[in-house]
Amino acid sequence: MSKEQDTHTMPTPDAQAAGHQAAGQVGTEASAPAADAATQIAELETRLAVMSDNYLRAKAEAENVRRRAEEETSKARKFAIESFAESLLPVRDSLEAALALPNATNGQLLEGVQATLRQLTQALDRNRVLPIEPPAGTRFDPHQHQAISVVPADQDANTVVTVLQKGYLIADRVLRPALVTVTAPK
Repeated sequence: MSKEQDTHTMPTPDAQAAGHQAAGQVGTEASAPAADAATQIAELETRLAVMSDNYLRAKAEAENVRRRAEEETSKARKFAIESFAESLLPVRDSLEAALALPNATNGQLLEGVQATLRQLTQALDRNRVLPIEPPAGTRFDPHQHQAISVVPADQDANTVVTVLQKGYLIADRVLRPALVTVTAPK
């Protein structure tokens, strides 16, 4: 081999050192992305663990809220009538007291019945059970009235003539329609 060829094929000691230095940089550059990837994986795993924990906590909280709502609904259904029943107890007490007086006069019985009716009316009012008692001449409302009979009259057709039995609303919902007589069409 010639000397020229020899220099091209054999690196000089300076070139060898530079090559090793460049190879070290390439190795460092190659290990830097690996370190970044490992850091990113660790961060993502940490975030995943936190998110999984938050998810499980939110799921448990939602389950607790659902369970509490079911319990409250069950209690509300079970005890919804409690207030109403409590307001009717004095009415029952009055009726029992009236029956406990075997020698009561008609005047005493009438007075007791009137007092008991007042108690019952107050109990119904307190619980928003309101009477439907349309005055004569009121337009017939099929949502609140039930026509029992139709009579000829000088009034407009489908107006209430008489109330045969009161109806009742409970919280704006018809509990029982009023039984009425209405006018016939002319």
